[in-house]
Order: sequence, then structure tokens, then C-alpha cells
Amino acid sequence: MNNKRIYFILGSLSFILLLCWLGPYLAPNDPLATNLGNVLQPPSSQYPLGTDQVGRCILSRILYGARTSIGLTLLLLTLVSSLGFLIGLIAALRGKWLDATLMRLADMMLAFPEIIFVIAVVGMLGPGVMNMILALSLIWWTKYARLTRTLVLRYKDAHFIKAGKMAGASNSKIFIAYMLPNISAPLIIQYMLDIGGMMLTIASLSFLGLGVQAPTPEWGSMLSEGRTYLQTAPWLLYYPGIAIFIVVLLFNLLGDKLRDWLDPKFEKER
Repeated sequence: MNNKRIYFILGSLSFILLLCWLGPYLAPNDPLATNLGNVLQPPSSQYPLGTDQVGRCILSRILYGARTSIGLTLLLLTLVSSLGFLIGLIAALRGKWLDATLMRLADMMLAFPEIIFVIAVVGMLGPGVMNMILALSLIWWTKYARLTRTLVLRYKDAHFIKAGKMAGASNSKIFIAYMLPNISAPLIIQYMLDIGGMMLTIASLSFLGLGVQAPTPEWGSMLSEGRTYLQTAPWLLYYPGIAIFIVVLLFNLLGDKLRDWLDPKFEKER
């Protein structure tokens, strides 16, 4: 693994996460305050990234929107991965009809195109963050459930698991001490690689008006608000688009590097 590259990626992501935390203190203006006297102003000393169609500071909205976009992505992905992990673990350990039922349910959910399914569910329930979280949770748990089930079944009858049982270790100790260290690496890799996809999905739904609602700062909704001003005020699209691109790229690069580190076989095959 190239240490300089991984240090650059980690440093860049740490800086972005620091901006998320300090965004409210660094923002030069109130992200919700409108000023009709400064509508669609280009970047200047007062407004470093310009203003939008109602005179709001783009830089302030980018900084506040980072907390919304990145925070919501990590929160939602943690929720669906935890849910999928529990379902996959139950399916693998209980087996029989419960395993078959849960996996057929996962197969059924995977048969739906993800974005179309989410749009349909949010369309029926109504736009908003909670309905978006519900819709994404209904379909994103499946990959983690199937991956967890596969990993647990792979190690369930391994020699070191049998040795732990023969030594008198409890089921919880066997799982924590022997099973979890062996199945955690692929799950962590999957989680890291999914961050970019989840962020793009949330931004797409907000762009369509189905996710985070105005006037809350969020990068996808900022793209939606600025799309009609591409010719007259392109900075409304440039800066939130660049922010999404950089964050998704960095998380994808980190996921690739983490996969190379935790799965040496993959790096050799590549």
C-alpha cells in the first residue's frame, strides 16, 4: 500500500469531517438568511462563493450542508448495515425455514431497481427525510444480510470454532472472540465502499425533491435549486457538485485502499 497516498486520503477526509463539525462556526453568514438585494451575486470578498436566487451565501450553505449530507449518509448507512448484519446473523445461526424466508425476502427486494423502488415508496409516503430513510432501509439491508450470512456459514463449522466449543467457551464468547474478527473485515470494506453510493443516492433523492427539503442546506437540494440558473449563475451548481464529487471520490479511494489492506488476495489478483 502506498503510504503517502493513504495519508493524503485520510488527511483530506479528516479535514472535511473537521469542516462538518466546525461549519457553523466558520460560516461567514447565516445559511438561511435571505437578502433580495444580493440575488445571484458572483463570488466576491463578502460572498466568497456567491449567492443564490434569494441572496443566501453559498459558502455558508456548503459548510452547513456538509454536516447534513455527510452526517445523514453515515447515519443511514450505519443503520442499514446494522440491520442487515442482524438479519444475516439470525438467518445463518437459526437456519431452516427462517433462513429460507429471510433470504427469499432479500432476493425479492434485490429484484427491484434500487432508485425506482425508493422513488416509488417516497412518492407514496410523501417527501421528507424520515420517509427517505425508511425507503432506503427497506432495500439497502439486503446486501449486508447476504454477506453476513455467507461469512457466518463459512466459519460456523471451522476447526477453531469447534475447538472453542470443546474448551467450554460460551456461544457469546465464541462469537466475539473467534467469529467476529474473521467476518468483520469484509463487512467493513463493504461499508466503506458503500459510503459514496449512499451519498449519491441521498443527493439524487434531494435533487428530485424527495429527500431533504428546502430551505435546509443539503448538497443535492442545492443542485436542484440551482439547475435553472446554469446559464446565468453557474456557481449555484459548480460548488455543491464539486463538494459531492470530492467527498465521494475520497471515500471510494479509502474503500479501495482498505480492501487492499484487509484483503491481500484481492490486491494480488488485481
